[in-house]
Amino acid sequence: MKKLVVVLCAFMASYAIEAQTEKPAPSPLSKLEQKVGLTDVSIEYSRPSMRGRTIFGDLVPYDKIWRTGANARTKVTFSNDVTVDGQTLKAGSYAIFTKPGQQNWEVFFYNETEGGGNPEWDDSKVAAKTTAQVHAIPMPIETFTITIDDLTDTGAVLGLMWEKAYVGVKFGVSK
Repeated sequence: MKKLVVVLCAFMASYAIEAQTEKPAPSPLSKLEQKVGLTDVSIEYSRPSMRGRTIFGDLVPYDKIWRTGANARTKVTFSNDVTVDGQTLKAGSYAIFTKPGQQNWEVFFYNETEGGGNPEWDDSKVAAKTTAQVHAIPMPIETFTITIDDLTDTGAVLGLMWEKAYVGVKFGVSK
């Protein structure tokens, strides 16, 4: 009887320890902060990995809205007004959605930032929309990455990289 109690206690202890073991997220959360001119820009997104999968045209279909990341919606926040393709984005937060194509992507700055996946699409919630060219890159990018590149006092490029594709969206800020 004592052996049975000892075995049961050992089993329950090992189960409790296993339940407390934290495992890494398959698409970990990332946060990027950058000052562009006088504007603070922050981006929060989850970073899925290829893991041997074909991404564009398969996991992420061409010509369909993609939440541009994993888990929750990718959110960009600007401390001041910015411009994207001649359109003004007021200071605040926006979800980034894209519609990947083989040559170009449509990029949407959407007013509804909360939630996971794609919303029931409402064109009236699109604060700005632009089209950006896809640039092939020579080496595969295993994990989805967002960058803020080509910094100047008046703007930068929001870069999206994954698989062998790079898409850059220019945005302007006030001096």
